[in-house]
Amino acid sequence: LQVMSGNEQDWLALRPQEPSPSQCCSSGCKPCIYDVYEKELAQWERAKAMQDKSLLVGKKEQSNNSELNPDTFTAFSVSSVEQLTEDTYQYKFELPGNSSLRLSLGQHIVLRGVVNGLEVQRAYTPISPGNAEGYFEVLIKCYEAGLMSQYIKTWKRGDVVFWRGPFGGFPYRPNKHGELLMLASGTGLAPMIPILQSITDDEEDETFVTLVGCFPTFDKIYLKPLLQDLARYWNIRIFYVLSQETSLEKLPWSYQENTYTGRLNEDLTKTIIYSCRRKPFVLICGSSTFNEDMSRYLKAAGIEENSCFVF
Repeated sequence: LQVMSGNEQDWLALRPQEPSPSQCCSSGCKPCIYDVYEKELAQWERAKAMQDKSLLVGKKEQSNNSELNPDTFTAFSVSSVEQLTEDTYQYKFELPGNSSLRLSLGQHIVLRGVVNGLEVQRAYTPISPGNAEGYFEVLIKCYEAGLMSQYIKTWKRGDVVFWRGPFGGFPYRPNKHGELLMLASGTGLAPMIPILQSITDDEEDETFVTLVGCFPTFDKIYLKPLLQDLARYWNIRIFYVLSQETSLEKLPWSYQENTYTGRLNEDLTKTIIYSCRRKPFVLICGSSTFNEDMSRYLKAAGIEENSCFVF
């Protein structure tokens, strides 16, 4: 039986730990947590081969300099918690000084939580403008059985939470597309909001936008005041599709003409596409089943894959 020397044990203790599947948020981040692990492992192997522990000094799991970074987690503190519906919350985080996350449109950031000793990571898209100073806001739906949700539900003002990023995003340029058709289900609304706001904030941007928000009921539509404000712009139209409402009569009259009951199916998708003022470029964000359904309906309506972007 080989007895490990004290030196070997020291090195083994310093070896980076391989991430567990729960730590990957499956959002195609670059670098993914597995990429970070490979990099740290190579650094550890190099240091061990040279028996020089000082080569590991650069290895930082998290940082407190409050600059968002794709490789390491940074601490941000919760400045407010607002409940929007029975299971959806808007969280505001503080940025020191008047700094900004400087996100480009639709980029997401990855949250790390520890629940019952298990580390979990999930991706969320801030709904605040990418250049918002001093804060950023995230829209999060909590699920009964979700591991991450159990952790998020405990947050209160002043708590410190770890994020890394940014990742992904939609390479939007003003006036690049005649019309954007946004198909969003539930919190899939999040990446659409900064894009909509960048269009309404830019007087030179004349892109038409049709946003279709899919929710179970009228009460579960998030951010109504913000959406109502955006819908007042000449180039923005907003439709709601409410899967669990049976009639529009109970809805405020201002919502009745642009709301549909039932699900967003192939026929309704075609109707909306044909009502667009120009041939649309389509942005999709929702659950994986929603995204697959939408891609199928778009194909049936003659929208090619290169005219779609899925968050």
